[in-house]
Amino acid sequence: MGMNDGMGHGVAIIGGGPAGLMAAEILSQRGYAVDVYDAMPSVGRKFLLAGIGGLNITHSEAYPAFVGRYGGRAEQIDALLKDFDADALRAWVHGLGVETFVGSSGRVFPREMKAAPLLRAWLGRLRAAGVRIHVRHRWQGWNADGALRFDTPDGELAVRADATLLALGGGSWKKLGSDGRWLPWLAERGVATAPLSPSNCGFDADWSDFFADKFAGEPLKSVGLSFLGGDGREFKRVGECVITKNGIEGSLIYACSALLRDEIARAGAATCHLDLIPAWDEARVLAEVAHPRGSRSLSSHLQSRLNLKGARAGILRECLDKESFQNPAALAAAIKRLPLTLTAPRPIDEAISTAGGVGFAALDARQMLTALPGVFCAGEMLDWEAPTGGYLLTACFASGRVAGQGIADWLERGESR
Repeated sequence: MGMNDGMGHGVAIIGGGPAGLMAAEILSQRGYAVDVYDAMPSVGRKFLLAGIGGLNITHSEAYPAFVGRYGGRAEQIDALLKDFDADALRAWVHGLGVETFVGSSGRVFPREMKAAPLLRAWLGRLRAAGVRIHVRHRWQGWNADGALRFDTPDGELAVRADATLLALGGGSWKKLGSDGRWLPWLAERGVATAPLSPSNCGFDADWSDFFADKFAGEPLKSVGLSFLGGDGREFKRVGECVITKNGIEGSLIYACSALLRDEIARAGAATCHLDLIPAWDEARVLAEVAHPRGSRSLSSHLQSRLNLKGARAGILRECLDKESFQNPAALAAAIKRLPLTLTAPRPIDEAISTAGGVGFAALDARQMLTALPGVFCAGEMLDWEAPTGGYLLTACFASGRVAGQGIADWLERGESR
């Protein structure tokens, strides 16, 4: 039952990112007239930005580990991935004529490491299926008689639809279109929402001016990060991060950011521990630290015996008090477990993604808002988060598919009348 029965206005999808476009694909395949509205001058802006570093589309790890990356929302995301997991996503990409490969870290990339060819092929397929895309249409909520309001270059537009999908993104990368302005509009209509907060973000630390000036921008490669939250959640991994003027960021920090952010919210600060030489155990570190150094300074001793230099030596000096620095046992312990206190997450607009948004309890299994029949939600505006590594994109694609199928099922049952 598409547009041809003379009844309908078709489906309005607000947001032309992966979730919205995936829903458009499903609905057009099932014969529905679909209009996609996006605030920006072109769709898929954030998707293209994600592709600048090579478009990490998904991850090849085994499914139980994969779904575990969604933390406290693993159960809800599992329901979305049942139908469209990482392997199905790769097959879908191949169907667009784009080959993929698995990188050394298990991350999956398009063969040519770009998002643009994939997006171009996809948009071509959607347009051929009759999907209409309207850019520079910024959603402004609903008007008094329930029509969707859009700001456009030609003034305000009111649109009626048989069903609406909101796929508005989280609150990060405002300049690419996702600004979170929709939250109060849904909250005032009785939709359960959680405030947006930064995810995959850096953190502030109280560096001395000397340390910040000397080491901002310097990487810490192959360091260990461990953290035990007051809520019992634990993190331990080796990776890399970067010292910033205000604190610290980078993939290792992003991977732990949800735990660190929640701890700061709970306790006012979070203390994690850095292992500056993860390949050595503490006994070996202590033996090298305690090795007679003759007339050499402690700094050159640490450099020659443990290869501790640059930012690694700098952060050790920054975070360890002078007395401990002179005590071999305390120094060796700190090299393996250096306390680093973080005081605040960086602002949302610097974050890669956001947590918070529309609660899963506000949705039925089709991703329809129980408070607003006929209005569905998908993608990053739902209240879930995941580390970088392809997990964010995979769940956005899967969520868009489930919502597209949910809308089609709902319309076919005639519940919109």
